[in-house]
Amino acid sequence: MSEARTLNYRPLYEQIKSLLVRRLGNNEWPPGTALPSEIALAQEYDVSQGTVRKALTAMEKEHLVERRQGRGTFAARHSQQRSLFQFFHLVNDNGERELPISRVTRCLESKASATEARALELSAHAMVVRIERVRELNGTPVIYESITIPSSLFPGLSSWRLEDLPNTLYEFYETEYGVMVVHASEMVRAAAASATEAELLGVAPASPLLSVERRALNIRNEPVEWRRSLCNTGHHYYFNELD
Repeated sequence: MSEARTLNYRPLYEQIKSLLVRRLGNNEWPPGTALPSEIALAQEYDVSQGTVRKALTAMEKEHLVERRQGRGTFAARHSQQRSLFQFFHLVNDNGERELPISRVTRCLESKASATEARALELSAHAMVVRIERVRELNGTPVIYESITIPSSLFPGLSSWRLEDLPNTLYEFYETEYGVMVVHASEMVRAAAASATEAELLGVAPASPLLSVERRALNIRNEPVEWRRSLCNTGHHYYFNELD
């Protein structure tokens, strides 16, 4: 009996999807490389080609693979466009998206706080790298971000020059460290700007801001980043389309 058919408590395509995702997580197919054909996978798992196609379609919706007409299926890789539409949710009053321009103000390594350790599922006082940056939209500072990542996954990152840290960090994580973000959960609440945040964003102290706390996960559902984004929504709003 095949490995897929031993997992008989879920629809067969979901079983095949789980097996393929596991292989992606084990880096059997690094980002940008081609997966075997639908026919080859169907033969390997002793299922129909339609079942494999349905599994791959579900993976495509989760941005795990890319289907290219006439070329096949490829392990997904990050790009500025993907980061913009999958993970960036601020749009202007006309509903238009634009990629923010980032200016890193600090990058350092230190012990995790209790909040950071809990969010990243780290042991107490594990070492983390903290990145702080301001992000501009149409030339105006709109977002102040504090980003925390485990030092064990990103060795040496704190020694990078601030000006060399790129605008789209998820693409950077993947290309420089082999860490691919595929899922994220966010919590949104109101916040008042501190004196420092107000100065960086060009607003009055105690001005209302939108606080977005995000926990990003890799393909194995392991947390790899925790960030807090403080957003000035005077001319922008948070938009997330639900399927």
